[in-house]
Amino acid sequence: MTEMRIGAIEAGGTKFVCGIGNEHGVIEDSVRFPTETPETTIPKVIEYFADKGVEAIGIGTFGPINLDRSSPQYGYITTTPKPGWAGFNFVGAITQALQVPVGWDTDVNAAAYGEARWGAAQGLGSCIYYTIGTGVGVGIYAEGKLVHGLVHPEAGHVLVRRHPEDKFQGRCPYHGDCLEGMAAGPALEDRWKMKGHEIPVDHPAWEMEAYYIGQAVSNMILTISPKKVILGGGVMQQGHLFPLIREEVRRNLNGYVQAEALLDGIDEYIVPPGLGQLAGLTGALALGIDALQSAR
Repeated sequence: MTEMRIGAIEAGGTKFVCGIGNEHGVIEDSVRFPTETPETTIPKVIEYFADKGVEAIGIGTFGPINLDRSSPQYGYITTTPKPGWAGFNFVGAITQALQVPVGWDTDVNAAAYGEARWGAAQGLGSCIYYTIGTGVGVGIYAEGKLVHGLVHPEAGHVLVRRHPEDKFQGRCPYHGDCLEGMAAGPALEDRWKMKGHEIPVDHPAWEMEAYYIGQAVSNMILTISPKKVILGGGVMQQGHLFPLIREEVRRNLNGYVQAEALLDGIDEYIVPPGLGQLAGLTGALALGIDALQSAR
């Protein structure tokens, strides 16, 4: 039996990653280039896939996006501040150029899906995936499917309780001191006047960072009750953050949720991505596989 040949697009705020893979979650080839305007970026995407013989393409993209299949704007990027992308018909452009089925979701939902199919949450039926980097995004996979709704999860912008010693006003242009405004990479840099990778391991920045991320994770545990919490993105490359966040979650929950994973197994419950830097692209591959199967 011939293996599927599926295209995958991880459309990020700063870079696009395009790849080819199969139904086993194996990425066989990939390319990356900067995210510029659609007029510059999309032709590069189309050129990459044009001679690859893909049967379908999955897209995991920055947002907000329209996921409502009954809407005339399904497949569009909606209110992003990225120049040129607001109101762009992403799915339409790819479908028209390549004439294959297209799967479509947020970049963080795609990463959560990749982790559920082939990564740290394989076989569990539910997980949440945080990316904490230039911004903060959350993907939710629950009861065997990705969560949508009125739009899609935007839990990077949940409100958080301010750390008692934190005088930083917050960086979010919409909400000021929401989770993204207090804990994303630019907030770290603005608050401490150095980039995350330059901040020493024993610096108070990390206890404060864990305070905010730990709150958000605790709230998601109480709301979604996921079987795995996966923390990715540039900020989470600082591995020493994981034990600090686990301790914050334990402190916040205070024994209320009686689950073995939280009581004795928290080191295996709040984890980095099993797929590493490929979580988003592999998740987009899974979206492409689903799109092909739905079209058959």
